[in-house]
Amino acid sequence: MQVGELKVLSGQSNPALVDEICSLVGTTVGGCEVGSFPDGETSVKITENIRGKDIFVVQSSCTPANNNIMELLIMIDAARRASAQRITAVIPFFGYARQDRKDQPRVPITAKLIANLLVTAGANRILTIDLHAQQIQGFFDIPVDHLYASPVFFDYLKQIDSKKMVIFAPDVGGVKMAAAYADMFDCALGFVAKRRTSATTVEALNLVGEVQDREVLIIDDMTETTGTLCAAANLLKDKGATKIRAAVSHTMLNEIGYDRLAKGPIDELITTNTVPIDTRGLPIKVLSIAPLLAQAILRINNHESVTSLFKIKGF
Repeated sequence: MQVGELKVLSGQSNPALVDEICSLVGTTVGGCEVGSFPDGETSVKITENIRGKDIFVVQSSCTPANNNIMELLIMIDAARRASAQRITAVIPFFGYARQDRKDQPRVPITAKLIANLLVTAGANRILTIDLHAQQIQGFFDIPVDHLYASPVFFDYLKQIDSKKMVIFAPDVGGVKMAAAYADMFDCALGFVAKRRTSATTVEALNLVGEVQDREVLIIDDMTETTGTLCAAANLLKDKGATKIRAAVSHTMLNEIGYDRLAKGPIDELITTNTVPIDTRGLPIKVLSIAPLLAQAILRINNHESVTSLFKIKGF
C-alpha cells in the first residue's frame, strides 16, 4: 500500500515536544483546534484536509490525565471521520498503566480499558515510550511500537566513570529494567526492598548490593511524589553511598514531589520531556525524547523497521 503524506497533530498535553518533533521531521504541526465547550466537554476541529494522509496524533496522558485522554480519543475519532489513511497514536507517556492487573478483589484493569478505547476510537497503531508494564502491549489488537528511553539516558550518562557506579532498582519490580542498565554500563546491580504505607508514602526496609563509597544510579520508569526514590536514596546514603542520581523516564511532580526533592538526598534527577516539567531550580536534568520519536515517526511513515532505535551507539 502506498504510504500517505505524513501529518502530525498535537493535543494540549505537551505542545513544546510536538513542535520539536515536527522540526526534526521536517514538517509543521497540522491544523487542529482543541478547546472546551462552556460545560467542560472537549471540542476538536481539524482545520485542514487530511483525507488519505498518514496521521500521527501526539498526546501524553499526563496531568490532567482524564482531559488529555479524552482529547486524544476525540482527535483520533475526528481524524478517522476525516478519512485519514492511517492513524498512529503517539503517546510518550501512557497513563493508567499501573492498573494492568487485578491485584485486589473488585478492581478494574484500566490499562486494558484505555487500550480498548483507543482502538474503538480508530487508532491503527500505537507508539509509546517505557510502559510501566511490558504486558500492556498485549492488551492491543493493533501494532504497538514500544520504545525505550535508555539510549537517551546513555548518551548523557556515559560521561560518568562507571567503575565507581552501581545501578539500583528502587523496588523489586524495577530489577529487570535496572539490570539492563547495569549490563549497558558493565557495573554492579542492587535493589531496595520497600513497603508502601500510603498512596504518597513509602518505607525502604533493606537493600541488596554494595554501596559503601560508591556512586549510585537509581533507575525507575515514573515518579510523581518521589516517595519511592527518596526512601531508597535515604537508605542508600545511610549505607555509605557518596552520590545519588536517579534516571526516571516520566516525571510528573506534584507539590509533595517538589518538596521532597528540595529536601531529599538525590543529587541529580535525570528525566525526559515525555511530559512537561518545571524544574523550579532543583537539580533536575531534562533530556529531549523528540529525536527518538521523530525517527520512529519517519520510519513508520516509510514502512521501515524501528528495531535500530532500540540499539545504543557503541554497543
